[in-house]
Amino acid sequence: MVEGEDRAAEAVAHLQTAAREMIAAARAFLDVAEEVVESPVSGEALLGTLADLARRVVPRNGDHDDGTSGVEHIRVD
Repeated sequence: MVEGEDRAAEAVAHLQTAAREMIAAARAFLDVAEEVVESPVSGEALLGTLADLARRVVPRNGDHDDGTSGVEHIRVD
């Protein structure tokens, strides 16, 4: 094989690995979705956890710890 063919084969191998990871992630997501459908209590717990996480990440009053609004205006010429 020439160098270009080697790089192309390596790129394809990386894409295959990435595709397998995406498939695994989708399966995991579907497993969680199925659990939520089967047991609403676990769905409520999951939503509670996500809500708690959102409250920690996004301040309620829109201000950040440094007193800014978190919005930076960038002038584009």
